[in-house]
Amino acid sequence: MSQSKLIVVPTPIGNLKDITLRALEVLKECDFILAEDTRTSLRLLQHYEIEKKLYPFHLNNEHAILNKVVEEIAAGKTAALVSDAGTPGISDPGFLLIRECIAKGIEVECLPGATAFVPALVSSGLPCDKFHYEGFLPHKKGRQTRLKHLSTLPETVVLYESPHRIEKCLNEIKEFFGENRQISFCREISKKFEEIKRGTVSEVLNSMTENSFKGEMVIVIAGYDEPKKSKYNSVLGY
Repeated sequence: MSQSKLIVVPTPIGNLKDITLRALEVLKECDFILAEDTRTSLRLLQHYEIEKKLYPFHLNNEHAILNKVVEEIAAGKTAALVSDAGTPGISDPGFLLIRECIAKGIEVECLPGATAFVPALVSSGLPCDKFHYEGFLPHKKGRQTRLKHLSTLPETVVLYESPHRIEKCLNEIKEFFGENRQISFCREISKKFEEIKRGTVSEVLNSMTENSFKGEMVIVIAGYDEPKKSKYNSVLGY
């Protein structure tokens, strides 16, 4: 493996068998691993009998240790960057480090692999030739403005949401997108209790159970289909 390199390594979003052989090879051969949560990553490494130095790299410390990490890689080390699940940088830490490594002339490689929104989007049955990935909505400031904007997009919209805000989020979608907008609600993708609900916003809301508010969630929303006026409407002044 070449030196002075950052390798972005996707990790399973649920089922540990979803990791690639190449990802395992990188985790075995790199000099150290930067992990969003070392406890989560340690369980993955122990499952595959990999012993490697783990250092925390997350939203609360990435600014403070960024330069030190980059200097360590630039000194001739190969680092692997992992998040708790999925691909780093997709609603997870990673962007700052990747950008800084590129700025310093350090080689950056990203392996293909797991991410939650792709299986959620494809399995939704909604158009996926063009889509808008929104990720997590703002918690407070600008949230309603953002929802109002998203409701006007013609492309399929993909949202991430946490369990304690999912009911609020679905009700907001009902308010801004309309109760009859088609959505797909995906929970615990690739895990034992994976659940997918498809239908109108109202139908999905009405079908929610206590278990539906547990786990990692992706909401896929049909794009806005603007009513088309006929030539008769224009003549009649509608």
